[in-house]
Amino acid sequence: MSLDLATVRRIATLARIRVEENELAKLQGELNGILGWIEQLNEVNVEGIEPLTGGAQMALRMRDDVVTDGGYPERVLGNAPERIGDFYAVPKVVE
Repeated sequence: MSLDLATVRRIATLARIRVEENELAKLQGELNGILGWIEQLNEVNVEGIEPLTGGAQMALRMRDDVVTDGGYPERVLGNAPERIGDFYAVPKVVE
């Protein structure tokens, strides 16, 4: 499916966005690219797969809520401009 400029103008009007005449061709290309991706999704074989109506019906896996330091302070502080031990050193902001 390919959109013409009149359809792109109509979409912009319905979306309540102002599109200048010189930007219509660029927007047309972008929308046609999006529609191309959707056409590719239609080619995926989904036979035997039930539709998912929402993620709330799925049981989430739980893990223990344990506080740790991450175990790799050198990677965390590797780009810090200044540090004191395993902490960021920042200028004092309270008088």
